[in-house]
Amino acid sequence: MVPNYGEGEENAFRRLRKEINESLGSEVLSLDSDQRQILLDSLRFDQIDARQMTIRNAHAKTCKWLLTKPEYIDWLDTTKLGEHHGLLWIKGKPGTGKSTLMKFSLANARKTMKDRTVISFFFNARGAAMEKSTIGTYQSLLLQLLERLPALQCVFDSLGLSSLSIRPDHQWSIESLKSLLEQAIQSLGQSSVICFIDALDECEEEQVRDMVQFFERVGELAALAGIRFQTCFSSRHYPHITIKKGLSLVLEGQEGHSQDITDYLESELEIGKSKIAQQIRRELQEKASGIFMWVVLVVGILNKEHDRGRIHALRRRLQEIPGDLHTLFRNILTRDSHNRDELALCIQWVLFAKQPLSPEQLYFAVLSGVEPEAVSKWDPDEVTKETIELFILGSSKGLAEITKSKNQTVQFIHESVRDFLLKDNGLGDIWPNLRSNLRGQSHERLKHCCLTYMSMDVFTPLGIREELPKAQSQQAAKLRQLANDMFPFLEYAVQSVLYHADLAEESDVAQGDFISGFPLPSWIKLANLFERHQVRRYTEKISLLYVFGERNLPSLIRAHPSAASCLEVGKERYGPPLFAALATQSEQALQAFVDALFKDQLPGSSLNKTQPCYYGDRGDRNLGLSFTFSNQRGVLSYLAELGNKAIAIVKLLLDTGKVDVDAKDNSGRTPLSWAARNGHEAIVMLLRAYRPYLYAFYGVRSI
Repeated sequence: MVPNYGEGEENAFRRLRKEINESLGSEVLSLDSDQRQILLDSLRFDQIDARQMTIRNAHAKTCKWLLTKPEYIDWLDTTKLGEHHGLLWIKGKPGTGKSTLMKFSLANARKTMKDRTVISFFFNARGAAMEKSTIGTYQSLLLQLLERLPALQCVFDSLGLSSLSIRPDHQWSIESLKSLLEQAIQSLGQSSVICFIDALDECEEEQVRDMVQFFERVGELAALAGIRFQTCFSSRHYPHITIKKGLSLVLEGQEGHSQDITDYLESELEIGKSKIAQQIRRELQEKASGIFMWVVLVVGILNKEHDRGRIHALRRRLQEIPGDLHTLFRNILTRDSHNRDELALCIQWVLFAKQPLSPEQLYFAVLSGVEPEAVSKWDPDEVTKETIELFILGSSKGLAEITKSKNQTVQFIHESVRDFLLKDNGLGDIWPNLRSNLRGQSHERLKHCCLTYMSMDVFTPLGIREELPKAQSQQAAKLRQLANDMFPFLEYAVQSVLYHADLAEESDVAQGDFISGFPLPSWIKLANLFERHQVRRYTEKISLLYVFGERNLPSLIRAHPSAASCLEVGKERYGPPLFAALATQSEQALQAFVDALFKDQLPGSSLNKTQPCYYGDRGDRNLGLSFTFSNQRGVLSYLAELGNKAIAIVKLLLDTGKVDVDAKDNSGRTPLSWAARNGHEAIVMLLRAYRPYLYAFYGVRSI
């Protein structure tokens, strides 16, 4: 916030608050500072800056050319905002060094532009969901903006939240975040904001297109209002998104970019300054075709050759190295046959894990697959963090790295590695046995790794004999921490073994034997160990089908031999498995249950010609996570209350002839009265239509 002359910072912020409140309207209920802080903290998420921290800093002599480019200078010139609306888009081929250039630009802006607020987000396709989505982008940018300009936090007032709905785990929607960010930018006044967003191509295209449109609109409105707001994007050339106004800069062919590679080779290729060494540098640069990632990898290869005293062979080695980045990856992975099984499993884990694994998790995950007899409690004195780092380096042949964030994870060194393995089918080419069903076979193998790790005796080392302490007690929290310290891969294995089995089944790797032989009793005890809420713990009598419904595992539901029993009520909080899917809004699992009921219906059913679908009016009531099934009410009673979204299930249930449409619950209500009370006309008509048949079935006189 820049104060007016003689105004002072405190008065300037007071004036800004007043302007924002006026722009939001007179009916807005102001939140207090504690409530705003809760909302602010809820914007944070793990790995919020992981990608930026992992990108290597620019070499001392590189990237500076950007600061003198006319496009960059014009972008920073606030007198030209009307021409370009504050948008600059830097594009380049994969591996050209776009992210390094963006990190340099970000650091330079923070260092030299003290009068401006600088915010940023770096997409990361190898990271967790929030790192590769626009909802993560908006949360991060909004958090940075409101922390640096606290007066803008009053935009939270526009949400119209009650004090009871303000929680640390507030769930943000894309539209609410966009609205808040737009309001904050429109309320900048004399403040100036510069925003850097890297690697747009590492997010889903539809999300990115929507985000670009948002920044186009915000940039236009800001320029019209004389607000200084500038955004710099970077991405590959594809997908191409047209913007109405803005500046662009392509890395290929830039003299400064070429000079960066020259400077890097002079500094990092440690083969001396002889004529042959200089010739190798020139040949290497020509072969690189501007791909910085290729240069970095080849420099490492040639330095190793030089360190072995093989300077005479350097030119021949350079000639052998493929000039294409993907072919180079293939060359790195196939150059020797050392630990090929370990290499394949390491790559499969980095590619197909449910979420990025920590170094310790990955170490034991790979060990569970290649040396299961060596799996035991982790002793950090024997297997040090340095040992684990070396293991990951060797297992991945240098194509995976450990992030430098607070909560470290393992990812590929560059998104082009993933492109090679999946889009270019590199994994299938290197391991032909995976070619026919890479996804299915990979998830099947990861499932077995989880099962192996789970089969260890963890309860004796943890001192657990009979019952677990209450989930929300301090004792339980300490036990969970001890379990994670002793067995780093255990929580992931327990929570994800069914996830991998479901995706394997979806990819035509049959899971019938897995379902029939699954160690449910021990899994329940392990799942309950890691559960932080007592009400969410499972009973000993839980059915596997209930777990499938609650965890949205549609393929396993379809493979379950008793899927049609999904309306049988057990002792779990949500009642029958189908209700577990409803309560957790597990839509794919719910449809799988409906399909199973459809297949199990009576041969003469009127539904025999129509495949049902549970989807209905989104305005209907949902059960919700807080729902608890009461045995004082029947299944049909709850379904009738839900409304049109449950109509297909109600039809299927009525069609069996096994339910009483007039059964009363403990409050004296029938399914018909529940449907009528909630205005579900279609359900009412359906129940009435089935009454004659049902009365005849039960031998009861119609009323």
